[in-house]
Amino acid sequence: MSRTCLSIVLAAGEGTRMKSTRAKVLHEVAHRPLVLHAVDAAMRAGSSETVVVVGRDAESVVRLVSGFEPPLRHFAQEERLGTAHAVLAARGALADRFDDLLVLFGDTPLVRPETLLAARAEIAAGAAVCVVGFHSAKPTGYGRLIREGDELVAIREEKDASPEERLIDLCNGGVMAIDGGRALDLLERVGNSNAKGEYYLTDIVSVARSKGLSVRLVTAEEEDVLGVNTRLELARVEAIWQARRRDEAMLSGVTLIAPETVFFAADTVVEPDVVIEPNVVFGPGVHIRSGAVLHAFSHLEGASVGPKASVGPFARLRPGTDLRDGAKVGNFVEIKSTTVGQGAKVSHLTYLGDASVGAEANIGAGTITCNYDGFNKYRTVIGAGAFIGSNSALVAPLLIGDGAYVASGSVVTEDVPADALALGRARQVVKEGRGREINARNAARKAGQS
Repeated sequence: MSRTCLSIVLAAGEGTRMKSTRAKVLHEVAHRPLVLHAVDAAMRAGSSETVVVVGRDAESVVRLVSGFEPPLRHFAQEERLGTAHAVLAARGALADRFDDLLVLFGDTPLVRPETLLAARAEIAAGAAVCVVGFHSAKPTGYGRLIREGDELVAIREEKDASPEERLIDLCNGGVMAIDGGRALDLLERVGNSNAKGEYYLTDIVSVARSKGLSVRLVTAEEEDVLGVNTRLELARVEAIWQARRRDEAMLSGVTLIAPETVFFAADTVVEPDVVIEPNVVFGPGVHIRSGAVLHAFSHLEGASVGPKASVGPFARLRPGTDLRDGAKVGNFVEIKSTTVGQGAKVSHLTYLGDASVGAEANIGAGTITCNYDGFNKYRTVIGAGAFIGSNSALVAPLLIGDGAYVASGSVVTEDVPADALALGRARQVVKEGRGREINARNAARKAGQS
């Protein structure tokens, strides 16, 4: 769509029903704050500029929107005098006269860009206002949409609806598109002659109709415009978002063995021909490349998994993990800020932090990199083809050369040259018969205590 579009995301509400010390729009779905879901939908619907109206926890919301390039503009709603008043708080952006105006809510994270584009299309076709509605099997509590043919003539709140109007199942979803050239004039004509003395955005329908302007309607699925007011609704929205994302993943060529047990983050990237076993959880910043296998009960965050790599079961990949082609990370392995080279194996019971593992290296069970001295962190570099024996402690900073061998049970504190063998353990001593004596002494002690 070549038309320009301003999107205003309303994020100034108190959100008292969340019973939270932070603003409702800062709570997360799929590890992304609610307000950023709305921003993302607006951008994907072709918004030329997206601005946010802030109120409670304004500084925190502003920090979020400042992370964009360029940063999003924000406007403060100093008094909470209704939704139309909130939109007018962004008067500085409205004055720029975009072709279309979209109004979204920062607590409605499931709106699809396709719905917003459909509403914009109605404005392009000549409507002054387009309201997004939905059909509900349980419309009680929602404003009803009253139509005459293709025109929307009123939004009737339930308390004001007649018995016949209350039978209508077409409800107001809140999201709205407005002709950008008329938006400021229409919004300024909205009055506050109601019990609360507030300026309601829904009244823009009657304002437009009074001027002989066209008001249209597009419909969406009920879940698309589901708002979040309580923790219960937050959980419901999370479940819907995850179900959608699982479907998208499988339709794109990803195998989910037990889809309902896999949880994605909003920015998770999974390429085709990846296999994900049950109970895998993604935090932010994960990219899984084609052919990789994620075994059950693994947790990944801030990690890159290369083609045909294998992770888990019961593995934890923390931020900064980079597994290269065909690398293997097995059960009960934790990795952080570490590159694991092509074909390298970290099979089980190991911690690698702030390290680099060369191609085809083998890290034995129980190996740890000792990367922290209580004040600073240091790196361990393990060369290509190196073999680290089980139960080894690698004390950083440390360089282990290509093809080097570290004997099992070693504590390695000095660099190991390429192709060398390092042993860092006490010499074994065997004392014949001493075991029998120890057993006899212990048995006598136990008998004396009974």
